[in-house]
Amino acid sequence: MKKITLLILLSFLTIGFSLQAQIKDDFKPSTKNQPGQEYPQVNSQGYARFKIFAPAADSVRVSLGLGGRGGTKLEKTEDGYWMGTTEGPMDEGFHYYNVNIDGGKFNDPGAKNYYGSIRWESGIEIPAHDADFYALKNVPHGFVQQILFPSPSTNTSRRAFVYTPPGYEKGDKQYPVLYLQHGWGEDETAWSNQGHANLIMDNLIAEGKIDPFIIVMTYGMTNELKWGHLHEFKIEPFQTVLIDELIPYVDSHFRTKANSANRAMAGLSMGGFETRMVTMNRPDVFDYWGLLSGGVYKPEDIKTKSDVKSIFISTGSKERPVEVKAAVDALNEAGIKAIAYVSPDTAHEFLTWRRSLYQMAPLLFK
Repeated sequence: MKKITLLILLSFLTIGFSLQAQIKDDFKPSTKNQPGQEYPQVNSQGYARFKIFAPAADSVRVSLGLGGRGGTKLEKTEDGYWMGTTEGPMDEGFHYYNVNIDGGKFNDPGAKNYYGSIRWESGIEIPAHDADFYALKNVPHGFVQQILFPSPSTNTSRRAFVYTPPGYEKGDKQYPVLYLQHGWGEDETAWSNQGHANLIMDNLIAEGKIDPFIIVMTYGMTNELKWGHLHEFKIEPFQTVLIDELIPYVDSHFRTKANSANRAMAGLSMGGFETRMVTMNRPDVFDYWGLLSGGVYKPEDIKTKSDVKSIFISTGSKERPVEVKAAVDALNEAGIKAIAYVSPDTAHEFLTWRRSLYQMAPLLFK
């Protein structure tokens, strides 16, 4: 019996050492780190490693599911730091996270912050094999500017960010407009900061893959509802802000082609839910519709086929690809032009949505 027990113990130790040995020691600082900060780090396999200074802490854990099973537990070192590596590789692309120290939620001082989960969260980037399409390159760049527009319906001024393509400021050309919505817990900064929408557009334009257009990003008024109560969301207040206040402001302050044929609406996750409701309520405003991990349309949702020129529906392969493909097939069979896109090896995360924008943009305004 002792011999069997010893053999089992040795087997577990061997497996443990084997798994540890398989993690390549080629860790480098994440591209989302604060200037000069070495941690967090990522390696070529997609593992993430964290180092937090908390000399008086009793426990430190990196939260939001990094590595699975409730997060990554860090171990204390002799110099007051806590270190740990995710149990497994993470999906490529951007991820939010926070640090739990003795039950309290904090941001990692080594990482930059991004607005998500209704707070400024730490961010980490796992290098993607196809990152070239959203990379910062030596090409002409557009501008992302903040605008404040009057909103009588909410009795305040509201904020939006507007991407104008390279050369906009020098000419008199008019442009189509995509109204692009963020997800729940995020705000109007998400598509530029986490999504790199401006870089995706710059690169597509430089490669001649799209005709330039404007992107408008505003807060979708979604975060007043707590997670688990999103079904209680009412679209009417945001729909009024978007259609009656923001769009007229954009059309009067930017050189837009101010008609439905040159106007699109799309959104990720909760922003897709908003897009679906607004486009169904007001199909006269937008000719191009996009749901990015944000549900599907059914043929019966479309009152008149002439209301929409094209529908784009996307998802990550770890989400609901079968549902998306079936929905698009049904739309096409009903004579409604629709395109499905499935992001490989991603879930409900920003690489899915970066790829979705990259695939959707060339299909707009054709």
